[in-house]
Amino acid sequence: MSKEHQVISRTKTLARPATDPLRAVWMLILGAALFLAQTLAVEARAAPESFADLADKISPSVVNITTSTTVASRSGPGPIVPEGSPFEDFFREFNDRMNPGGPNGRPRRSQALGSGFVISEDGFIVTNNHVIDGADEIQIEFFSGKELPATLVGTDPNTDIALLKVEADVALPFVTFGDSDVMRTGDWVMAMGNPLGQGFSVSAGIVSARNRALSGTYDDYIQTDAAINRGNSGGPLFNMSGEVIGVNTAILSPNGGSIGIGFAMSSNVVGKVVAQLKQFGETRRGWLGVRIQDVSEDIAESMGLTSAGGALVTDVPEGPAKEAGMMAGDVIMSFDGVDVADTRALVRTVGNTAVGKTVRVVVYRDGKTETLRITLGRRESANGAGDDTAPSQEAPDRQEMLGLTVSPITDQLRGELGLDDGAQGLVVTDVDGDSEAYEKNIRAGDVITEAGQKQVTSPEDLQARIDDARDAGRKSLLLLVRREGEPRFVALSLD
Repeated sequence: MSKEHQVISRTKTLARPATDPLRAVWMLILGAALFLAQTLAVEARAAPESFADLADKISPSVVNITTSTTVASRSGPGPIVPEGSPFEDFFREFNDRMNPGGPNGRPRRSQALGSGFVISEDGFIVTNNHVIDGADEIQIEFFSGKELPATLVGTDPNTDIALLKVEADVALPFVTFGDSDVMRTGDWVMAMGNPLGQGFSVSAGIVSARNRALSGTYDDYIQTDAAINRGNSGGPLFNMSGEVIGVNTAILSPNGGSIGIGFAMSSNVVGKVVAQLKQFGETRRGWLGVRIQDVSEDIAESMGLTSAGGALVTDVPEGPAKEAGMMAGDVIMSFDGVDVADTRALVRTVGNTAVGKTVRVVVYRDGKTETLRITLGRRESANGAGDDTAPSQEAPDRQEMLGLTVSPITDQLRGELGLDDGAQGLVVTDVDGDSEAYEKNIRAGDVITEAGQKQVTSPEDLQARIDDARDAGRKSLLLLVRREGEPRFVALSLD
């Protein structure tokens, strides 16, 4: 029975004679209140009749941004066109436009347009880094038509966010950040900005998808079908309460115009970046000091994990994690009390953690979990230090197994492959083209440093790891493979 029918049934029941009139009145009031609440809930989920009130409310806080950049005049000889050629006038006009002062004339000015929004009454403004990147002058135009120069407070190229500041005589209208994590696919949103230099413009749509990643390490984009074009960059994406839940950053388009696939960096990422830019003029992200990869199903099986999850540590250079005892082959299951779903989630969580904070990190190692206490460093000042390993020893000749031909590292191979003096492991000298190893991109020249999460320096070591895995009932063996110094784990079937 639906809720509406339940209310009607209760109303009919209350219409009968009651032995307690006061109780009947209270039941009637309760039924009416329930019906009203249901009606309001339906109306809240329905499409708004108009966006005009919301647009009026937020427009004064949205700004147009014009940047000016000095571009050096082109030097050197131009194209040689025979005198009297029909192209002579064309190339003369082209050169005059590109170099108004002649070949050795003064530099010219280049302008670019974008959008932004005010986040405080004292004049802090958020936009995209690519809007102001390289600019010599930044001019802010407000909805009222007033213009003010802006200074750059700080930028974060990783999230494409920049923070500006203007000095105004009066308090400026501003907007606040909302909680982007509560936005759901299908929720209404509204974008505002300066598309294609046409001035203040509003577009509306819905959240098309959440948690999109484009190319950045810290990406957390909201995808929307609200029209976003060039010039909208840096403008706000609002929820229906007038809160900023994203910064319009990119579009997916074959023709440069909106086709209904736009991306806004989520406010929960932007808010943290802006707070650091405001306080320090730069970002200060936490740094764990590991190289990681996702745990696939076959890797999980080879390690005895019940499911594919967490972040598999492939390398531990000098840094906080190594000082705390983390090892290559550990699977990070939890960081600072938060379960780790995959590498992307771990990178974002670590980056959002304060520099210098000591956190508990739970790792899976040798069939059981261990908890490490790690004091985070700062990502921006981290150095990619290499491993400290002992010199390798000469060993017997090459052998074939698992579709691979492997050999100990000799002085000759070390020189041919450009390996460090301290490099240890087995060099892959050949790969069977029909093998699983070839399908998983293991190639001649790769170096196997671990098998079954134990170091290998000879073919006998690798064979022993294969035998151990079979004795333990494993269907596959986990290898740590390095190519040009970059490590990754590969699980190979033992069949």
